[in-house]
Amino acid sequence: MFLSKLFLPITKNLPSDAKIKSHQLMLRSGMIKQSSAGIYSWLPLGLKVMKKIEQVVREEQNNIGAQELLMPTIQSAEIWKESGRYNDYGEEMLRIKDRQGREMLYGPTNEELITDIFRSSIKSYKSLPQMLYHIQWKFRDEIRPRFGVMRCREFFMKDAYSFDLDDTTAKASYNKMFYSYLKTFKRLGLEAIPMAADTGPIGGDLSHEFIIIAETGESKIYMDKSIFKIDINNYTFNNSSLEKMIKDYSSLYAVTDDKFKKNEFEKKVTKENQMITKGIEVGHIFYFGDKYSKPLNCFVDNQDGKKNAVKMGSYGIGVSRLVGAIIEAKYENEIMKWPRSVSPFDVVIIPSISKNNKENLSKSIKIYDNLKKQNIDVLLDDVDENMSQKFKKHDLIGIPYQIIVGSKSTENKIEFKEVNSESSFIDLKDIKSKLIS
Repeated sequence: MFLSKLFLPITKNLPSDAKIKSHQLMLRSGMIKQSSAGIYSWLPLGLKVMKKIEQVVREEQNNIGAQELLMPTIQSAEIWKESGRYNDYGEEMLRIKDRQGREMLYGPTNEELITDIFRSSIKSYKSLPQMLYHIQWKFRDEIRPRFGVMRCREFFMKDAYSFDLDDTTAKASYNKMFYSYLKTFKRLGLEAIPMAADTGPIGGDLSHEFIIIAETGESKIYMDKSIFKIDINNYTFNNSSLEKMIKDYSSLYAVTDDKFKKNEFEKKVTKENQMITKGIEVGHIFYFGDKYSKPLNCFVDNQDGKKNAVKMGSYGIGVSRLVGAIIEAKYENEIMKWPRSVSPFDVVIIPSISKNNKENLSKSIKIYDNLKKQNIDVLLDDVDENMSQKFKKHDLIGIPYQIIVGSKSTENKIEFKEVNSESSFIDLKDIKSKLIS
């Protein structure tokens, strides 16, 4: 892609409510545009990052045997009344009527709908366990949407649901999802800390939220720094190993402020390991047993031919929220550097261009064509402006690698730079190995 052709409406003027870095940067760099309070259009640069996050999430769900489907955004009120949640959910739910006067809603979550799909299709324990997920837009009518995509009304989310015959197998599904979440966030360049959590309106008796450290986070967290030493690569993908992994995490103190107890913190965590900071929730998992299956009559025949209410879990990741969360975790000294796994482009070529000398641009186009042939996603900054302006712009956009074509480059060597690092001179043929090292 040539920068001159990219729809990238960079702006300097920000609305007064853009208080945090991710909101400011996403507006400034033309990743999003506000449509109304808490609702945004995702422009090409922002959508590209979000789609890469979506793909990482999808791959890790597939890796644990979850199967993807797609449920609608609009749901019937009838199944919510059947579960008893229609009136309990509160004003965050957007309730509407169709032209026939039927009560509908814009889905804030999908426990009822997925249970209805399951109960109409699966009748025997022989078809269990099942794990189903989708990645879809959701709507919750936040009373005070703020912080850009971090707390908005319409958002893009992965939610998964597990169906099992009994508590033992259901908790094995929960353990798989716990493991999948840690791997997902690791691939996104994030250190996610699992913490025991309240179940809230979803319900149930077992829940963990996954928090990443960021000074702009809404949650204050108290933790034992030793938790960072746990390496998920030390665990194998069988249930006993996964149970040990969760036990290892649970043995170390890590809570948000709503569960904080000073005496317990000081007793369990040595002074040198005590860490008090802020964080952002990026994922939440729940096990709620038969909370939804019983009222919705979701039963299967067990080995004895008796009806058994299936045991369920629910697992969410805010895909669009992660775009903002990654910025909050990675933005430093007015410079953004996307993790390679989600960067909108692999590398940007920045030539020094003047009206009287297009030689650097011609050289850059040759490099661009060469990289495209190697399936490298490259952006070429072909805009005629001074290099100082170019560097400021690319510090804003955050592509992690830069090829600088100027007076220092030669026929055989080009200047190659990783953002926030010193540049070096390398052969063109070595660029691909640099990008995947």
